[in-house]
Amino acid sequence: MVSSSVVGFIGLGHMGGPMAANLVKAGHRVIGYDLVPGLRAAAADAGVETAASAAEAAAGADVVITMLPAGRHVLALYGSEGLLAAARPGTLFADCSTIDVADARAAHEAVLAAGHRPLDAPVSGGVVGAEAGTLTFMAGGEAADFARAEPLLLAMGKKAVHCGGAGAGQAAKICNNMILGISMIAVSEAFVLGESLGLSHRALFDVASTASGQCWALTVNCPVPGPVPGSPANRDYAPGFAAPLMAKDLGLAANAARAGGVDAELGLRAARTYAEFAEGEGEGQDFSGIVRAIRRRSEPSMTQNGTPE
Repeated sequence: MVSSSVVGFIGLGHMGGPMAANLVKAGHRVIGYDLVPGLRAAAADAGVETAASAAEAAAGADVVITMLPAGRHVLALYGSEGLLAAARPGTLFADCSTIDVADARAAHEAVLAAGHRPLDAPVSGGVVGAEAGTLTFMAGGEAADFARAEPLLLAMGKKAVHCGGAGAGQAAKICNNMILGISMIAVSEAFVLGESLGLSHRALFDVASTASGQCWALTVNCPVPGPVPGSPANRDYAPGFAAPLMAKDLGLAANAARAGGVDAELGLRAARTYAEFAEGEGEGQDFSGIVRAIRRRSEPSMTQNGTPE
């Protein structure tokens, strides 16, 4: 067993809470903080020691992990809110949030300037993966810092990949989620097309899941109820990975594509599609609920509830 660490964990929401709990299960001492009292209480029930502030959580930690909504929150926490100043010299800061690559690089610079060690380490796998400890981590930073963080990452997930220098983890994350967003739209369009042709969901799934159409969006997060019992489609699209989060990630990918002059036609279209969905009916749904929007925009005969199972 790897030696235990003292971990300051900031951000105990749908993802951060289960991640912190898995660190406790692995034998690490975790001191957590979240702005929401209820989330702190839930984390305490899972064995996390709770602090009165983010700075207090970081003060005695060997490693500080952050899981926050956006880059501006990370940068504010590191700087004006005093997280970097509160930590002991040489503390490893691993940010597991999904943020803009430029913000990730700015965070690296801030951590280094304060005398600490930075790592960007966003995750893939959603709430289900956070709860099950099966996340994949994509890390950017120095190899030695990744090696220091890797045992902690593997206590929360099944795989950790060192992708390169500062911001490389975020780059890998947005590229991966661009693939995922495009794939889910493609799978959803195929099911709606199959419905229009009188093809049952089961028949299409049984073919595509073992043929060249096989992908994660089909076999794990199938957008129609029935074929994959654990998919959100069987829970009225209650999130696993919420549509607004997919819209956020695709927006980051679209910004990067435009800035880099990349001809990412499908990625840009997927970003627009999910932005519209997340701002409307998809606000509280899993991203696989996009199938409903596609069905609604299709021929009037497809907007009825009598779709084939």
